[in-house]
Amino acid sequence: MAMTKVVGDMGKKPEHPGWQPYMLRDQREAHGLTQEQAGEQLRKVAERHRLRGVPAGNPQTISQHELGEVYPGPHYRRAYALLYRATDVQLGFRDPLPGEEEATFSLTPMDHQHNGGHVLAVERALMHLAPGTAGVDAIGFQQRVMDAWKRRHTGGDTTATTLVLVGGYAGSGKSELARFLSELTGWPLLDKDPMSRALVEALLVELGSEPNDRQSELYRSRVRPLEYECLLKATYSNIDCGISSVVTAPFVAEMVDEGWMRRLENRCAARGVTVAPVWVRCDPESMREYIGQRSAARDTWKLQNWDEYISSLDLELRPVVPHLVADNRFGSAVSLADRARLALGMVS
Repeated sequence: MAMTKVVGDMGKKPEHPGWQPYMLRDQREAHGLTQEQAGEQLRKVAERHRLRGVPAGNPQTISQHELGEVYPGPHYRRAYALLYRATDVQLGFRDPLPGEEEATFSLTPMDHQHNGGHVLAVERALMHLAPGTAGVDAIGFQQRVMDAWKRRHTGGDTTATTLVLVGGYAGSGKSELARFLSELTGWPLLDKDPMSRALVEALLVELGSEPNDRQSELYRSRVRPLEYECLLKATYSNIDCGISSVVTAPFVAEMVDEGWMRRLENRCAARGVTVAPVWVRCDPESMREYIGQRSAARDTWKLQNWDEYISSLDLELRPVVPHLVADNRFGSAVSLADRARLALGMVS
C-alpha cells in the first residue's frame, strides 16, 4: 500500500525536486520482489542493456534508494525503469515536465501485437520530438519514422530519403535518441565520436597536444573542422546513394550557422532528400550525471572545471533553421525510448 506521508523526512534532497523514494519500494513490492531479488534482477537488466553505471545491485543499495538515503544515478534510474516497466515519474524519481504524459499504458506482448499497444508506445516516444520553431513539420517527420518502421517489418523500403541530424551538448542524450531512431527505422547511424575518435587522438598527439584535448584553440581550429568534414563526407556518401541516415554530433557551431545549414539543405534538396534537424534539450545536472557515468577520458576537463564549462554553454541554443526539439530534461526522452523498446520487444 502506498505511503501518504510527506517524504521530506525520508531523505528527499532539494536538488532532486519531486523525489519520492517510497514509490520505488511500492513498485518492487507490487512486482512481488524482495530487495535481494530486485538487486539480482537489476544486475541482469543492466548487463542486458549494457548500462555500465550499475556497479552493485545488492540489497543495501536497493534499501538506500528506497529510503531516500542515496538518489540513484542515471543508469540506475534507467535500469529500474526497464525492470519495473515504468517511467521516472511513476517511480517517484522526479516531478513530471509540463505537458508530460503521466498515465500508465500497457506494454504489448510481441505475440499479441495486433491490439496496437506497440504502435502507441512508438507514437508516444516520437511525440517527444516537438516543433522547435514555427513552420517545422513535426508530424511529417514522425510519420516518416513510423512509415520506415512499419515498412521495415512488413517488407519494402521507404521511397523518400531522410537525413536526421541529432545535435546537443555533451551528456544531453543525443546518442541514445539517435540510436533509438536508427533502431526503429533501420537507417544507418553515423556517430561522430566513435567514427573519428582514434584519428582525432592520434592527430592531437602528432600536433603536440594531449589525446583528450577538446578545449584548446588547437583542437577547435585544426582538428574539429576535420572531424566534421569526415562526418559530412560519410553522410553525403549515403545521401548520394539514396540511403536515409541518422547522424549525431554536438553540431553546436554548425546548427547555428545559417550558411552551413542552408548549404546542407540545398545539396540534399537537389537529391530529393529531406533534412530533419533535431536538437536535444537537457538540464545541466543531468548532463553532468551522464558525463560522469560514461567515464570518458575526453570529459575529464569538463568534470574538473564544471562551473567554467557549464557557464560557457548557451542552454537556450537552438538551430537557426526549422527544427525539432527533444526535451530530455531528467532523461525523459530517453525513458520514453526505453519504454518503446520494451513494447516492441527490442529488449526483454
